Amino acid sequence: MLILSGCTEQRLFAVRAVAAGIPSLAPFFEEDGSLGKDRKGLAPEEAHSGLQQGNTPGLYGGTRDQQVCDIERLKDFLTDPKNKQKAREWARIVGITPDRIEEYLDDLTPVLLRHDTLVKNHDYKKGKAVPYDSLLEAGVAVLVNDQGLPAVKCSCGNPLKAFDKDPEKISVKFEDGNKKWAGYEKAEVVTVKPAPRPLERIALLDVDDPDTAIDRPVGTTGEQDSTFDATEQHEVPTVAGMTFDQAGEALARLRLAAAYSGDELPPGDAQVTGSTPGPGTPLAFGEAVTLSVDSDSGSGSGSGSGSGEEPTPSSPTESDRSKSPSGGGTESSPGKGTPSDKESEPGGGTPSDKDSTTPGGTPSGTRSSPGGGTASSPADETPTESTPVSKPPPPDPDPSTPTASSTPPTVGPTSTASPPTDPTPVEPTVSEPTDSEPVSSEPVSSTPATSGGSGTGEAARSPA
Repeated sequence: MLILSGCTEQRLFAVRAVAAGIPSLAPFFEEDGSLGKDRKGLAPEEAHSGLQQGNTPGLYGGTRDQQVCDIERLKDFLTDPKNKQKAREWARIVGITPDRIEEYLDDLTPVLLRHDTLVKNHDYKKGKAVPYDSLLEAGVAVLVNDQGLPAVKCSCGNPLKAFDKDPEKISVKFEDGNKKWAGYEKAEVVTVKPAPRPLERIALLDVDDPDTAIDRPVGTTGEQDSTFDATEQHEVPTVAGMTFDQAGEALARLRLAAAYSGDELPPGDAQVTGSTPGPGTPLAFGEAVTLSVDSDSGSGSGSGSGSGEEPTPSSPTESDRSKSPSGGGTESSPGKGTPSDKESEPGGGTPSDKDSTTPGGTPSGTRSSPGGGTASSPADETPTESTPVSKPPPPDPDPSTPTASSTPPTVGPTSTASPPTDPTPVEPTVSEPTDSEPVSSEPVSSTPATSGGSGTGEAARSPA
């Protein structure tokens, strides 16, 4: 829908509300209560921030007395030959092959939403998975993956993906029996971002006993749960000087939540400058600590991208090229299709030769290699100096001989200051990698049709 205001135009994204306990009109699995059960009447918790990472303690709730999702039944349904087409579409959205469905489900963990949560949902219509943006009410039972992202809606088996639009520009539609629920506030909806690294355990608040929290191993359904006192307080640690991801994990170990006041999570390697409240402040389970970061630090490849790992460039110049909003992509991998690789290949032929020429900022060093296989060796400084300039060798009819270009009379007086000043290597300096390449850092969602398995391009591939 479009909303016009004066001379400005703002596009709002339509989002379908999905209330707890209300059946979908076109689900993958018939919602008869046999597959999963939502917790009706669970009031949405006030969110400390609209963007929360999947490792946030208390982001989700749990119960010790109710099975909220029957994973074995879902396995049987999706592996039944009668449901072969549904299984194929389900696996396509998830990004796996149908034969891996059981393995995939074994790695998921059942939880209850404690916040009204934005996701990309999927109906099943005419043999195809049809994506749509939806807002799941607090109390809806979901399976989450090891990054803490909602992956399956338990009651109907619908596959879920992360919400990928601006949560500030949504228009929530309450229809098809999904009436506006008590406690709904548009400003309090939550979008879940992936945890910096795969989780081993998820800290849940017991929805039946708010003074108790549940520690649930990832990939289990409650049989290995342990509990702890949710009212116990821990002091806020000193996080200044850490990266954003490091600070978030340090807080998570103390079962405290990391929050950030910006519209987007900062890069995972952005430097934290302080916190509110400050170090030493006692907080209980799930309470939030707002982190301040240096906006000029970080490569732009951390939390927002979901990789959870800082790039590891082979040289300083490579780290410059990794500063792309897409968070790494192909830019974080040195030497793939870059001009510097093409120039360095004819040289020494060893990885150390190529690495030593790229970061130093001395392109003339890399250009001495095209002349021959020994041009990249440090020893070539001495031989060129020892050639008497008063007696140049006879002209060599073979232009590929490396000594022909290394003994002009002009080399003698200047060879001690800049040994590799061959006339020919100067021209390749124009191919030195420039920072214009981060054009590739445009959001990968601009070409959805190339990635059917990730779930972002499901609409483009569906006709196939």
